[in-house]
Amino acid sequence: MARVVVDVMLKPEILDPQGQAVQRALPRLGFEGIADVRQGKRFELEVEGPVDDAALARINEMAETFLANTVIEDFVVKIEADEKSEEPK
Repeated sequence: MARVVVDVMLKPEILDPQGQAVQRALPRLGFEGIADVRQGKRFELEVEGPVDDAALARINEMAETFLANTVIEDFVVKIEADEKSEEPK
């Protein structure tokens, strides 16, 4: 099985209140020097079979019609390398 990742972010011109809340909290928590924070969504899809052009086209269609609101969000689809040896942080 292959893993395909869809990252969804608000478009740069769209206000991000969650990102702003995090940005304002960081200095109070001792994290200085962060100029901006944008909050987004990450979808990890385990794909059966090969991830060929047809599979990627179908995932792009899924992202455009279901995972992202393309009026206010951009998305990126990418195939993730196998990282079985790496533990989650």
